[in-house]
Order: sequence, then C-alpha cells, then structure tokens
Amino acid sequence: MSAQPSTQADALPWRQTLNRTQWHTLLASNLGWLFDGFENYALVLTAPLAMRQLLDPAQLPRMPAYIGLVIGIHLLGWGVGGMIGGVAADYFGRKRTMLIAILAYSLMTGLSALAFSWWSFAALRFLVGVAVGSEWATGSSMISEIWPDKARAKGAGLMQSGLGIGFFIASLVWLFIGPLGPGSWRYMFLVGVLPALLTLWIRRSIPESAMWEQANAKRAAAVGRQRAGETLTEAERHLTKFTLIDLFSDQSTRQRTIVLFLMSLTTTVGFWSISTWVPVFIGGVAGAQGLPAPQWSTYAAMSFTAGSILGYASIGFLADAFGRKPVTMFFYAVAWALTPILFFGTTDLTILLVVAFFSGAFASGQYSWMPVWIPELYPTRMRATALAFAFNAPRFIAFLGPILAGAMIAAFGGVGKAAMVLSSIYLLGLIATPFLPETRGSKLPE
Repeated sequence: MSAQPSTQADALPWRQTLNRTQWHTLLASNLGWLFDGFENYALVLTAPLAMRQLLDPAQLPRMPAYIGLVIGIHLLGWGVGGMIGGVAADYFGRKRTMLIAILAYSLMTGLSALAFSWWSFAALRFLVGVAVGSEWATGSSMISEIWPDKARAKGAGLMQSGLGIGFFIASLVWLFIGPLGPGSWRYMFLVGVLPALLTLWIRRSIPESAMWEQANAKRAAAVGRQRAGETLTEAERHLTKFTLIDLFSDQSTRQRTIVLFLMSLTTTVGFWSISTWVPVFIGGVAGAQGLPAPQWSTYAAMSFTAGSILGYASIGFLADAFGRKPVTMFFYAVAWALTPILFFGTTDLTILLVVAFFSGAFASGQYSWMPVWIPELYPTRMRATALAFAFNAPRFIAFLGPILAGAMIAAFGGVGKAAMVLSSIYLLGLIATPFLPETRGSKLPE
C-alpha cells in the first residue's frame, strides 16, 4: 500500500483520503500507545503507596528520592528497549515488533504486582520500560508509511494522543482502585495485563508496511550482492550498513540526528522531571488546606492528562497549518512559561487544576512533534531506528531527571524550586529547533 496520495485525493478533505486499513492502523497504534500511557502513569500514581509498603521505616523520610529513583530506572529501561525496538522494526518488520512489545509489557506489568521490595519493584519496572520503549517507534513508523502525505501529520498527532488517553484512564481507574487499601497498587498493575488481548486483533486487522517490505527487499538484495563480491552503488552500500551506524554515516544525517537528540532531551527532561510531580504537588496543597490529598492528586492527574490529550492531538493539525518548526518552538516556550505559574502562582485548587490542564497540553503535548516531524527527515531503511534513537536515546540522560528532582525535593523541602531549576531545559529546545529543516508539505522519503 502506498503512503502517497493520488492527484484526485489531493482535492478531497483529509478524512476522505483514508481507507479502512489506514484507520485500523491508527487504531492499533493509538491503542498500543494508550496502554503504554496507562502503564507509565500507573507507576506515577501508585509509586508513593508502593514505596510506603516496600520501604523500610528508616527509609521513609527519603521516600521522594526512592520514587524518583524507581521512575528514573523505568526511564532507563525505556531507553534501552526503545533502541532495541527501533532497530528490530527496521530489520524484522513494524507489525511483528509491535506485537512482541505489547505482549512483553503486559507480562512485565502483571509481574510488577508481585514485587516484594523496592529494588525488586525497580527491577520489574525497568523490564516494563524495556518493553514499553519498543512499541512507540513501530507505531509511528506504521502511521507515517501507511497514511497518505496529506493526512500523515494529523494521524501522527492522533496516534500520540493515545498516551494522554492512557494517562487519563489510569487516573480514572486509580480513583476507584486507590481507596481499596495499602495493596491497591498491586491491583493497578494486574489491570495492566489486559493489553495482551490487543495483539489478537492486530494480527488479523493490520498489514505490514508496504514501504518497509520494499526497503527490506532492497536491503536483502544489496546484502546478497555484497556477499557475492559484487560492486555496490552508494545507495546499496547504505542499505548494508547497520542502521544505527547509518544514522551517523554522513554529515547531514549526523547533524540532523544530534539536533533531534537535543530537542527530544528537552521534551523528555521537561516532562519527567517536572510534570511527574504535578499530582504530588497539588495533593500537598490540598492536604495543607485540610482536604483529602490522594483525591486531589487524582483530580490533578486527570486534569493534566486531559490537557495532554488536547496537546497531543492538536500538534499535527497545527504543524500542517503553521509549520513543524514554529509550532514546536511555541510548545517549548509555553511549557516553560507555565512552570512558575503552576508551582508558585496560586494555592487556589480550582485555578491549579486549570493551570495543570494547560501545562499538560504543552509539556506533554509537545511529544507529538516527534512522530509528526522525524519520519519526514529519514528514508524508510532507517526510519524506525531514527525515531527510536531520537525518542529514546535522551532517556539515557533524562532518567537522571526524576532522580535529581526527587533528591532536590527532599533537600529543598518542596517541589517548586526543583521544578524551576529543571524547567530551564526548555531553553535548549528553543536554541536547537531552528537548525532542523522545515518539512511541511513534503513527501515521505522512500
């Protein structure tokens, strides 16, 4: 199936250019990312309760530091798995890699419910991160390669909104499971086994990417000619290189990859080092006013994730209207500006929930620039690897963010100062983004 629209299709509204297979691809990718979001936000929501049960009494005063450590280890696993998954998707196929990833994170999440100490919990969450990280690049690649050019950015944003929907569902589920007692965090992770059922539908309803199949056939032919001792063209030599090495094999690709790394680092550190603590912060404000902190933490999480869904879904439409570059920079700038307003602007809980909504729209929503923009910068032979590197490699640094934030909160006695220090990362994104080419209206490289 070609990802390129026909001349007749160019005159149609974007929704009318899509067939059932393309809608099914969006649904599968969105659901895969939705369950990823559920698994990740379940950790954020349940970590305080889990740590109270798993830590020794002497360790409880430094509980924020342990929470940050567990989340950081989870992010490290996400980075490892993301790199593996992206490379696997380029060599073994988008669909096959997605199926394995969903099965793996369902199994590992269920096993998290059996943790017996904080370090066993951290180890299992590392494995969940490995599996979760493997899924994103496959879904992003499938959308970019199966959807037509006219709708590709919008499809990428709609796919990415699955993460926010997963966050919101996790918040809603936790609203009912959380009050079930000290072991309620275990029930939350048992629910995470359900995504395994999605693989049964994906196997029947989603095709492999035709663009990947063509690129894979060319790779196999080039490798065969190389083994036979034949002289290869420049394009064939690229096909025989390991995809991670190919990312850095020439100056233009290398520079582009470095810029994307810095931009992704900005988004990742900004989210995990700051937004992770929004429910804890608002719950603390509520507790200081004599209100139930867990309930208000859940309200904050739901408000933040509702905003995230809007942000994720909107970037594709905004990027098609105004360009990839200005929209990405706008999201960085607003996310940065909202940080002091959220943590220092007011103690009015209603206003805090409103600010949390918009913080979610810009701090979380900015993730959508990646599936919208990155596929348009790389050819099919390395697309999933490029997506995986840009999305996941920063986690080898960003996993320190929650750890540093937890330690800073413990040292400062509050979230606000730590958030302000770490939010300065958005300046890096604003500096790096102009160095990428604008790709609005371009065709997907083959």
